[in-house]
Amino acid sequence: MSLPDRAIEIAAARRILAAQFEKAGIDTAALDARLLIGHALSLDHTGLASAAKRLLTPAERDTISALAARRVAGEPVARIVGVKEFWGLPLTLSAATLVPRPDTETVVEAALAIVEPARRNEPLRIADLGTGTGAILFALLHEWPQATGLGIDIDPQAVETARANAALLGMEARAEFRVADFNEDLTERFDLVVSNPPYIPTRDIAGLAREVRDHDPRRALDGGADGLHAYRAIARRAPYLLKPDAFLIVEIGIGQTADVEAIFNAADGLEVVAVKPDLSGIPRAVSVRHRGRKTA
Repeated sequence: MSLPDRAIEIAAARRILAAQFEKAGIDTAALDARLLIGHALSLDHTGLASAAKRLLTPAERDTISALAARRVAGEPVARIVGVKEFWGLPLTLSAATLVPRPDTETVVEAALAIVEPARRNEPLRIADLGTGTGAILFALLHEWPQATGLGIDIDPQAVETARANAALLGMEARAEFRVADFNEDLTERFDLVVSNPPYIPTRDIAGLAREVRDHDPRRALDGGADGLHAYRAIARRAPYLLKPDAFLIVEIGIGQTADVEAIFNAADGLEVVAVKPDLSGIPRAVSVRHRGRKTA
């Protein structure tokens, strides 16, 4: 995919790319064309509109054509531009992090709904297990100005990416990140624990959309044979991470509600109290309360 090797206006380039993307079966053809051309020219939506009649230079045409070829080959726009917005916050990406998705904002919404409004100006402590870019943690810190948090991830590159995002967002003093897995023996107890763990059954990964299958890190996707491995690990650790009456909120995949509820309801001192659907009506966020451990 490429632009014609001749003088061409920015507006015409957008139309050509959109048509090529649509022919390639890309659902968001016009949006992707705008984002890629804007990225290539360092112009936002308003800037593109203002410069619509400007002719592209040969070097700009080549740059845009190269970006377009990557998109047609299946690379997501967010990967190409290196940034994805989540909860209105710009987040940089790396090869070790998932691209934050709108569905995951359901976890943030569930947290905002379950923590009493009167506590939102308290110095709450939040843990984000498998933090990736830090998306969920940063969204909650944005909403709760007195809160602080700890994000853990098994991948050192993901932790560095989250730290870079903390600096980008001016949250270095409120967000700490550490290399660790779900079984790490953290000694601190938290007011809220959140997680978007890997939950795709291993056998299903090959059938994912190529944007996900070929570009998201596999260990951030692969939830084991039944997709539930991470939930079992979190359920074992949650009673030791949560303060009494504190909450755990996890994202789940399609069709996993009953199994995830059973895992957490069987854990020592944990009780599922709510399941929140995403905008498509699919159960997406499971909220769990810590009633207090029965055993030592």
